[in-house]
Amino acid sequence: MKAGLRKGRELPTVLWLAVRDYLHEWQMSVCFILALAAILAPMMVLFGLKFGVVTSMVDRLVQDPRNREVRPVGSGHYGPDWFAEMRARGDVAFVAPKTRSLAATINLYKPDDVGPSKIVNAELIPSGPGDPMLHPDAPKPQKIDEVIVSDSVARKLDATRGDIVDGSVTRVFRGARERVHLPLQVIGVAAPGAFPRDGAFASVALLEAVEDYRDGRAVTETGWPGEEPYGGERWYPGFRLFARSIYDVAGLADTLQEGTGIEVRTRNADIEIVQSLDRNLSIVFWVVALVALVGFSLSLGASLWANVDRKRRELSVLRLIGVRTGGIIWFPVMQALLTGIFGWLLAGLIYLSVESALNHMFSGNMAIGESICQLLPEHYLGALYLTLASCVVASMLGGFKVSKIEPSEGMREY
Repeated sequence: MKAGLRKGRELPTVLWLAVRDYLHEWQMSVCFILALAAILAPMMVLFGLKFGVVTSMVDRLVQDPRNREVRPVGSGHYGPDWFAEMRARGDVAFVAPKTRSLAATINLYKPDDVGPSKIVNAELIPSGPGDPMLHPDAPKPQKIDEVIVSDSVARKLDATRGDIVDGSVTRVFRGARERVHLPLQVIGVAAPGAFPRDGAFASVALLEAVEDYRDGRAVTETGWPGEEPYGGERWYPGFRLFARSIYDVAGLADTLQEGTGIEVRTRNADIEIVQSLDRNLSIVFWVVALVALVGFSLSLGASLWANVDRKRRELSVLRLIGVRTGGIIWFPVMQALLTGIFGWLLAGLIYLSVESALNHMFSGNMAIGESICQLLPEHYLGALYLTLASCVVASMLGGFKVSKIEPSEGMREY
């Protein structure tokens, strides 16, 4: 080598020599890489399992709108102002008034198949635009003569979209039993999970008409006879309410219970179980990952310390030709970074093979699109960042050792 280094060549020379030395002693370098991959790959698999399992559970909660339902316990007294306030809230996706349960039933049958076996007593479910229990692209009942029947009703009546079914309502009025009929158009069939019993999603107007008729009142819209039609502001004993997301359920339930004294029932316990599982698994993962990274950093740092001590004579020559302390410290740092990059690449390849095997092994228990083990691109980048950070920290031991080497040590050795 020349007796001195020109200005600006110091750092590139040290980095180039560090790479050459790293490749020359490839057996030791491979050992460092394998040691890092042996720690990093299980950490990536563990995080991939945690992320995949929790994500699948959260997706299932999100996709099932029943988890967003907030149901009142018992009867209440809810007026137009209360429903307007609920509809204006950002955490409410859908709300509809419910009439009395005993009055919210109707007999359905197909006119061309008259017979006792074909008559179905169905519950009326208040629905409308935005009802999360119905398919987003399906038409929603908005007129008094439109219904979406449940899957069980559709099978019993052999009814499909576009059919006309007869809806009949009975009452005992002034000591006489009376019955009225209303042709209803089936505008859709709900999914089997939307309502497991015999039911029909209908407009609020149909539920109000049925309740008024059973109360002995006349209904102008349908022409049903009775006493003076209902007038004035209408109040309802219940409601159907769905939160915007599963994360809004707890806050919305607390608001109803603490703010207005309405006792409600939700599936928030299931949501909290998943959230608690996510938190606890994250704590376990980061504790294990921290212990592993600290152990690897100490191991790599001790190895770099020993490597620097073994190359004291060669490194002292660098000091002799003019490499300053700030430059020669990059020798162990560069080698640690090379170990981090190649170790991360090897760990990533190991993880991908394990991920493929696990997802194939448990594919029978997962829905379409779900994975029991998965990582996102940002997770790979996060693993690389943490790996390089721990390698830099570990190289500080070697850097401290190399900073103590004096140029005179090389002269004495030669």
